[in-house]
Amino acid sequence: MYWLFAIILIAIDQASKIYVKTNFYMGEEVMVIPTWFRLVFTENPGVAFGMEWGGTMGKYFLSVFRIIFSLVIAFFLYKSIQKKEHKGLLIAGVLILAGAVGNVIDGIFYGAIFSASSYHLSNVAEFVSFSQGYAPLLQGKVVDMFYFPLFDGVFPSWMPIYGGQPFSFFNAIFNVADACISVGLVLLLIFMRKYEEKAH
Repeated sequence: MYWLFAIILIAIDQASKIYVKTNFYMGEEVMVIPTWFRLVFTENPGVAFGMEWGGTMGKYFLSVFRIIFSLVIAFFLYKSIQKKEHKGLLIAGVLILAGAVGNVIDGIFYGAIFSASSYHLSNVAEFVSFSQGYAPLLQGKVVDMFYFPLFDGVFPSWMPIYGGQPFSFFNAIFNVADACISVGLVLLLIFMRKYEEKAH
């Protein structure tokens, strides 16, 4: 059951990414619920929040690290299922694993199977022959699309550096895999704390 749940989450993540990648041009924005829920197509070339590290070699290292991390999570989930750990911990493990694998797939394969998306050309990406895409294996970019700017405001004038500048909360753009990892980590912290309380 837990493995099936992980597969379903990965399928949902990939379906949403492929749909956006092949139907939106880079930067295209669609308002789903006025003011606070939008679909915005962007790609993350590196770690969190679009940060890059170490150029091409750094990207290879990051991709390999993500693969190893996913395998480690899968191993611990397998052991936890065998030990019949608390369902809350198992669900947390499934969410984290599904999120990790979902983003790993982008990093490994998307560069090899999709044409490039560009802000300048306003083009929609297409599937291409394997290895004829915008980047080699392990050099793909992660597709992000969910944007929830809950409210806009202005930093107080007395605040150093940012005083008087406008801001949006929450202004990160993310995907299903990111949401799975975030929810999974919160659940993991909650149920681990409960375990510690019972132990004492």
